[in-house]
Amino acid sequence: MSDSIIDFLDPINLAEISSDAGYKDGQIGRVIKVFEDEFPDLDEAQMVLVGCGEQRGSALLHASNAANTVRNEFYSLYYWHQDIKLADIGNVKIGKSLNDTYAALKIVVHELVMQGKLVVILGGSHDLTLAQYYAFADDKRLIDTVGVDAVIDINIDSPFRSDNFLMELLTAEPNYMRHYNHIGFQSYFVHPRMLETMDKLRFDCFRVGNVKEHIEEMEPVIRNCHVFSFDMSVLAHAFAPANNLTPNGLNGEEACILMQYAGMSPNMQTVGIFGYRPEKDFENLTAKQISHMLWYLMDGRSRGKKEALMDEKESFNEYHTAFAEVETVFLQSKKTGRWWMQLPDKQFIACSYKDYLLASSNEIPERWLRAQERI
Repeated sequence: MSDSIIDFLDPINLAEISSDAGYKDGQIGRVIKVFEDEFPDLDEAQMVLVGCGEQRGSALLHASNAANTVRNEFYSLYYWHQDIKLADIGNVKIGKSLNDTYAALKIVVHELVMQGKLVVILGGSHDLTLAQYYAFADDKRLIDTVGVDAVIDINIDSPFRSDNFLMELLTAEPNYMRHYNHIGFQSYFVHPRMLETMDKLRFDCFRVGNVKEHIEEMEPVIRNCHVFSFDMSVLAHAFAPANNLTPNGLNGEEACILMQYAGMSPNMQTVGIFGYRPEKDFENLTAKQISHMLWYLMDGRSRGKKEALMDEKESFNEYHTAFAEVETVFLQSKKTGRWWMQLPDKQFIACSYKDYLLASSNEIPERWLRAQERI
């Protein structure tokens, strides 16, 4: 594997990110396989970190040091999840043009995904999500994606790629975005007609207030997805001091919960954390926040491995119900408590206990209805 992607990567200088004392026994820095002097063996690695400091898409000409700043905090956390093997393959080289960097990151993500790795991008600007998408689109693979952001980046009047990259993702032809979910938008940053457009495209958008009030409803949204793109602007300034966009938003614990859900998803193949500006951080608190999110991503991956396969009928409680003269089946995992519901085509999709309660009261769950509209 290394021969095909190593040319696109710069190794890590551990001396730049760790203290002279090094890491203590039990810390992540002592167990993670790092591309320093030579490329690591990734055969056993399940979660692979890669940095990409490209931020010309947000009009910043210098490369970000975000990845190394986060590494410094993440490596010092304690390693609880022995079943999740970690690797860090360094930083994607910045290309002569923005599109060159997209292409390099796309190749790296594609190669690692094809090897069954969960690829975690510690990125610069949010438009690097394009590389995540094209890693699948080049193979003509239909994907479901979730974006977590305070704004919806389809501002076609902006000259900056980070403000309008979603337009390309959602409307390009041919298009391999089967479904897009947007979590955490703040209404005063979003034109009402933009939400109407998203709804006409059958994409689902969840306002930050609803997310905070019913965060457990985001688990089935994320469980269905292959690509997870997280912009740090979704956090309130108090929980991510490097974020100067807004004083409001998700808190630190809620960001960790969403990341845990991403880890639990059996479909998730790449997670990107974007928009962190180290030069605006205070006491590295935002980097610490991201490191905790990575820890919970690992925690979710460990929890998700305990889930039964759908064809293991004895591992699920099965409930038959009917709503609006439609008969359907709900499954509840005995191992994790998570729910699935059956569509008329007999396929099961992720859902929540709330969906089951609605169906049992002869009401059509909105999640079921939206899934049918997309079909």
